[in-house]
Amino acid sequence: MQLQYTEQQNAFRQTVRDWLARHVPDSPLPSLDTEAGFELHRQWERTLKSGDWGMVTWPTEYGGRGCDLIEWLIFEEEYYRAGAPLRVSQNGIFLLGPTLMEFGSDEQKQRFLPPMAAGDEIWAQSWSEPNAGSDMAAIRSKATRVTEDGEDYFILSGQKTWSSRAVFADWSFGIFRTDPDSSRHHGLSFILYPLDLPGITIRPIRQLDGDPGFAEIFLDEVKVPAKNLLGDEGQGWQIAMATAGFERGLMLRSPARFQRTAQRLLDLYQRYQSSVSAAVRELVMQAYLDAEAYCLNTYYTASRLMSGGKIGAEASCNKIFWSELDRMMHRTAMSIIGAKAELTEQVPEAVDDGIWLDGYMFSLAGPIYAGSNEIQRNIIAERVLGLPRG
Repeated sequence: MQLQYTEQQNAFRQTVRDWLARHVPDSPLPSLDTEAGFELHRQWERTLKSGDWGMVTWPTEYGGRGCDLIEWLIFEEEYYRAGAPLRVSQNGIFLLGPTLMEFGSDEQKQRFLPPMAAGDEIWAQSWSEPNAGSDMAAIRSKATRVTEDGEDYFILSGQKTWSSRAVFADWSFGIFRTDPDSSRHHGLSFILYPLDLPGITIRPIRQLDGDPGFAEIFLDEVKVPAKNLLGDEGQGWQIAMATAGFERGLMLRSPARFQRTAQRLLDLYQRYQSSVSAAVRELVMQAYLDAEAYCLNTYYTASRLMSGGKIGAEASCNKIFWSELDRMMHRTAMSIIGAKAELTEQVPEAVDDGIWLDGYMFSLAGPIYAGSNEIQRNIIAERVLGLPRG
């Protein structure tokens, strides 16, 4: 397969490259999982918006640039090539944003999308619960509809856990049981709520590196306007599955992210090749080929979507592929570096400023977040291959 870009696409690539060359910070920003780093990443989101790069595929009236998915892939390739900061707003722009486009009212789109694209409102994802991790149908947190002074509200109660970005974020989107007599995937609703409301308590969860990348959210009779319901009451499962498709299938992890890692791994191997085995060389080659294969598959998916198709259960295949590829690449890098791979960025002798250790620790979470790979294999078996439920 040979990809050939049009003159317009090549010109778009050059525009992206030139803008990033002028605006990407000279030094890496602190971790976005720290308070100071989070705010610096928010400032970067606002810098992106100043050039209309906040979310290039969105319509201009919602703060986007009106690009198609191929242009988005080109943007991502240039973004990672330039070494630009990670997107602190990824839960919003890559997950909730596309979901709002599909299920939101005109009022909701106008209210939430522009500040999302501008970095003015950063979103957390709050689906998982202590007894409902990858199995979202087991959600127990409830939302009770009430009317006060002629206005409709939902009263939220329960606990969410592993809520990404929740420590410093402004808003969160979650799934709640609005029908108390329902079970499993029935009777769930998708609700948007600000994280500074009375009755909300946020408890940070520290990652392997010590930074609070996740949090528990405790909701004690939290009152949210009913207009924050996305879609219809009881439609939460259908909407969540669409969001999960964006998360696993296309938007959250662009191929450029893994191509960049594969290239860095190749560069690392070339520096150390005299001291590593042929088996490691094979792993490096396989990583590079897999990253390219994932890229081509994503271009195929984007083309299919642009032709009117949808992302289905096959998104689970993508999620397993990129999460295990990421883990393999970082594990290979650690074996190439040897004992020094355990040095953190604060140590002068750390190879590549300790980036491989940080990436390795994060890659270990890949087979768990966005739905554990064990659950994804069940989905593939039942919905893609048509195998009977075990």
